[in-house]
Amino acid sequence: MTSGDTTALEDPVGESLRGRHAGFGRRLGRAAGYLPHVATFSAVPADADEEDWAQLARLLGRDAFADMFSCPATPPADWEPVFVLEGRQMVWPAGSSPDRAPAAAGTDVVELGAADVPEMLDLAARTKPGPFWPRTHELGTYLGVRDGGRLVAMAGERLRPPGWTEISAVCTAPEARGRGHAARLVGALVARVLARNERPFLHVAEVNTGAITLYEGLGFTSRTQVTFRGFRTP
Repeated sequence: MTSGDTTALEDPVGESLRGRHAGFGRRLGRAAGYLPHVATFSAVPADADEEDWAQLARLLGRDAFADMFSCPATPPADWEPVFVLEGRQMVWPAGSSPDRAPAAAGTDVVELGAADVPEMLDLAARTKPGPFWPRTHELGTYLGVRDGGRLVAMAGERLRPPGWTEISAVCTAPEARGRGHAARLVGALVARVLARNERPFLHVAEVNTGAITLYEGLGFTSRTQVTFRGFRTP
């Protein structure tokens, strides 16, 4: 039975970097961030002080992009805002058995690896599901759908706070939409996460109403509203 504790989801980036993703990150004091080409996400505590922000600036370098994900802490005034995006965090219901996972039928669902990275990067660039870099696929399992040998859809595992796995990079090429690829890929990932006795969760932009409807239809529920923010270091 998976846990109903959602505490780790308050700081999914920091919890991941302090735990299962420590080998993919770098740390200075209470500031942390993923390695380049893995992810751009950085983290400081919710009660971050000037020293925490100074340490993150030293960690990232001058005039560097700091993707703070959903961190609520406010940086100093000399950190230039880059973007603000309203979104929501959705979770798989507590106590749900693997039997509730959406069907993942389809022999065209394949596991992706290092050899597929060029196609994964191309698909992400064309569909813009969110940040995706040359080593992002190393954070967890990534699955795809091929049509005539060409990668037309994918989804995978990203953040890994204790007891949880984030489903991310859900995208389908424009010419392959409407065939249920996203639903089958997410369903396959949900089944894998539940089999590890963990719970799936995900993040979605509020403007992406189609994705929200898809995830709700698969069984996810909204946990909380979040604001994604990015800055540039001084």
